[in-house]
Amino acid sequence: MSLTTVAKPLARRASRGGSRRRKRTVEQIIFTTLNTTFLLALAALMIYPLLNTLAISLNDGNDAVRGGIGIWPRVFSLQNYNVVFNMTTIYQAFFMSVLKTVVVVATNLFFTSMLAYVLSRNEFIFRRSITLIFVLTLYFDAGLIPNYLLIRDLGMLNSFQAYWVPTIISAFNLIVLRTYMKSIPDEIIESARTDGAGDFRMWWQIVMPLCKPALAVVGLFVAVGSWNSWLDTLLYNSGDQALSTLQYELQKLLASSMNAGMNSVAATGNAQSGGQVTTPIALRSTITMVAAVPILFVYPFLQKHFVSGLVIGSVKG
Repeated sequence: MSLTTVAKPLARRASRGGSRRRKRTVEQIIFTTLNTTFLLALAALMIYPLLNTLAISLNDGNDAVRGGIGIWPRVFSLQNYNVVFNMTTIYQAFFMSVLKTVVVVATNLFFTSMLAYVLSRNEFIFRRSITLIFVLTLYFDAGLIPNYLLIRDLGMLNSFQAYWVPTIISAFNLIVLRTYMKSIPDEIIESARTDGAGDFRMWWQIVMPLCKPALAVVGLFVAVGSWNSWLDTLLYNSGDQALSTLQYELQKLLASSMNAGMNSVAATGNAQSGGQVTTPIALRSTITMVAAVPILFVYPFLQKHFVSGLVIGSVKG
């Protein structure tokens, strides 16, 4: 058999293989192009409201009433931020919001993860019954008035305990952590038990380090909820100015500007900036930016844990 006879079939097969490879490459290019275009359009839809809010907050208040502002201020002005940051109570309220968020996140992660570990162990015979009780709380709630009466009867009105005691356990976060902990191999737990470790030590030194992605997800959920909450301050701690939070103070400022026709805010602006005034629409955007920026700075540090923790904690069972 000659070399030419052997080479021709090989050349034809190589040609067909190259054609298939080129075909796959074209398909990949088309998919990548469409996927990139879709994701860019989706990202633009997500980013535009934030940029628009930022532009309105940096725009002159009277000019913002005309509308039509895109992602760039039409008449640049810092008067809106001057009105917000010249509030005498905002810095104390900011500190209280940070303290409240840290304490709420710490206590929620500690107690919720401890209960989740217990409910994830197969040897605990009441795990299904207790889990069902917590799941029912996701569908049924006592309501606003019974919750207020409970806090009042516990003597927690106008006290810092009203912020963190009602949030010690979260049913949704409990399910996420329990599901994630059930994905940990039993061999690891049994090995630690053979070495003489108790349940508390296994939870703290073995399970908790393995649950860092899920803890990051739950911690972010709790932090965002606690940071944005102002209703608990209104209901439980409105009688003590020292316990007022940033969101509550900003909400009061916005409510006064809209209900009183900007009389108080305009007077403040005239006294501090030589006659410039702000308007409710500009003030609302400014308040949104001031309240959102701290959380926006925290999220990038948790992003790598957020995606993996949320997916694994939700899928594995």
